[in-house]
Amino acid sequence: MDLDYTDDQKAFRAEARRWLEANVPSEPLLSFDTAEGAKQHREWEARLNAGGWAMVPWPVEYGGRGADLLEWLIFEEEYYRAGAPKRINQNGIFLLGPTIMEYGTPEQKARFLPKMASSEEVWAQGWSEPNAGSDMANIQTTALREGDHYVVNGQKTWASRGAYADWLFGMFRTDPDSERHKGLTFILAPLDLPGITVRPIEQLDGLPGFAEVFFDDVRVPVEHRLGEEGQGWTVAMATAGFERGLMLRSPARFQHTAMRLVELARANEESALPAIRDEVTRCWIAAEAYALETHRTVSRILAGGKIGAEASLNKIFWSELDLRMHELALEILGDRGELLPEAPSAVGVGSWLDGYLFALSGPIYAGTNEIQRNIISERILGMPR
Repeated sequence: MDLDYTDDQKAFRAEARRWLEANVPSEPLLSFDTAEGAKQHREWEARLNAGGWAMVPWPVEYGGRGADLLEWLIFEEEYYRAGAPKRINQNGIFLLGPTIMEYGTPEQKARFLPKMASSEEVWAQGWSEPNAGSDMANIQTTALREGDHYVVNGQKTWASRGAYADWLFGMFRTDPDSERHKGLTFILAPLDLPGITVRPIEQLDGLPGFAEVFFDDVRVPVEHRLGEEGQGWTVAMATAGFERGLMLRSPARFQHTAMRLVELARANEESALPAIRDEVTRCWIAAEAYALETHRTVSRILAGGKIGAEASLNKIFWSELDLRMHELALEILGDRGELLPEAPSAVGVGSWLDGYLFALSGPIYAGTNEIQRNIISERILGMPR
């Protein structure tokens, strides 16, 4: 792995920095878990797309820039450095998009990817059901074929971004006599079809970051199937690999949080005990180590390698690091850490409480860390089930 950037990569960084400095909103956008905030984030994504920065590693014809993964890492560093808004369409651009690249037909790529890159169409993730959380093989929502359509009945819950999304992707049981991971099909469903009911679910902060989605004889065109019928598990595992691996959580995200944590500890030096300062240092080192490991993985991929079960190692590492950094921030802030940003005494508190509440979900989404440890023990260490 060569840590020296080429002249072209340095020029790419400089171009990205100039554009972001000129275009990042001067004031933070409202939360994309509100109707007005979702509108603001869509407008930001459209501006990113117009500038050619919406999804830099995608081919130009699909709304990308044709950059490689190292340039994507560079862009992410500059994106977080500039304090740019969160990505409302992360389920689409980071998870479904790469899956369509791998399994989609030419027509599906041309139909979905450009509108995904611009966030003209925002996607919800429809994995979980009331009796199928981390155990996705227990999915019961059916999609039975009738001619050129699948007739879908059942329920999805905890659909990420579901309250304000346009489309949902997920697995559905197309063979009612099948069990576990067999007989599942990966289907893309527009959320405005007759028979679909979207019911928002409030998060800890009271905002609808999720939704439950009900299907009552919903007719979805067969052309919206991704991959072959009955092969949904294989397609979904590719999506889960993207979720646990490189794209969803770039190292820049955690490096940025680690730097903010260092600044917080310095600003509250009198209340930050030596043991806490040592923990802050360890977190900063861990964030840098994750960045180096990601660069090593990208270098391997660019040389023709692949990322496999080690994606589970990544997921455990960044999710537990993110939670620990936010826990430390609240320890440093003490009682003030429990204040909402709008509280009169919340000066200097920042968004640590909001970040902590979200970080609590990290060890759960993308497959619980308990499940990830099972994967590591069986597929990497070769231990018996």
